[in-house]
Amino acid sequence: MYRDNTLIPTEAIRLAALGSLVEGDKRYADLASEIRYFVARVAGPSLDLLGASLELLCYEDLAVATSGDVMEADAVLSITDGGRAAFHTLMTSNVRAPVNDVSKLVIALKMRFLHLLPVEDRADQTEMLTEMCETELARLVQLRGEYSQGRLAEWLDFEIAQIKERLSWYQALDTDGTGAAPQ
Repeated sequence: MYRDNTLIPTEAIRLAALGSLVEGDKRYADLASEIRYFVARVAGPSLDLLGASLELLCYEDLAVATSGDVMEADAVLSITDGGRAAFHTLMTSNVRAPVNDVSKLVIALKMRFLHLLPVEDRADQTEMLTEMCETELARLVQLRGEYSQGRLAEWLDFEIAQIKERLSWYQALDTDGTGAAPQ
């Protein structure tokens, strides 16, 4: 992790793998395909996002091959207690603002696996994402105050509108499973 408790690209890939395994055992080849597909669709192709081999999860005792050898495509992987702890740590990390490709991937993974966290941690993640948007919004509004016309002003208005929409969405996010917006 970076010093600000945000994920480096390889940790985002690790979050994708561990989250998928928390949901259930997976064949090695299926897990690798699922991760490649998700990452490529959210962040696009990127050398920065080519994570370490999934075999490392087994060597680090975060996952275990329950059938077959970990190097085989049809080996079935299961998460370990250590893997569950690592998943929780990765899921409760911060998100770096402004939102870039890696941050967008981390947010997408948090949304993908948010239901796997305890209710209190879900609420904390929603609050963190809300605060991130508020900070980014304040930064752009301040910059917009310096530029009143031209293409930059129009672009800032567009960005501000998107952040306001994202902020509203995070504020209304159901994190406790009741269907009600968080307070």
